[in-house]
Amino acid sequence: MAAVPDPAAPDPAAPPARTRSARRQFAATILVLEAFVVGFAALVAFGLRVAPPSVVWGVAGALALSLVLSSGLLRTAAGYVAGSVLQLAVLATGVAVPMMFVVGAIFAVLWIVALRLGGRIDRERAERVAAASG
Repeated sequence: MAAVPDPAAPDPAAPPARTRSARRQFAATILVLEAFVVGFAALVAFGLRVAPPSVVWGVAGALALSLVLSSGLLRTAAGYVAGSVLQLAVLATGVAVPMMFVVGAIFAVLWIVALRLGGRIDRERAERVAAASG
């Protein structure tokens, strides 16, 4: 009886799959999670009536949308710059909701860690591929 090849097994003749950048994945995750947090902070600001509802939802919506869109821009260096600037914007929301100073600081630290750790992982992957190829 002939062995049936496993359809889920990778084809050895196929070129190696392109690995995604760990830095980009980590940074995009932080930005999208931060967009959710901004949405919840908007609910808090709305409940506390810190500003007219149109201002609260307008600012929060613009900030959340900017965070999500900048996660898509991470293919270029401009996306990382935009993400860094948006970290400051999230920190600035602490003027309306003081707890956002703490939450924004936590996300700023996570942003820095994502960039550094992701970059390190990408460098180590590149070194491993270079060593394996010759």
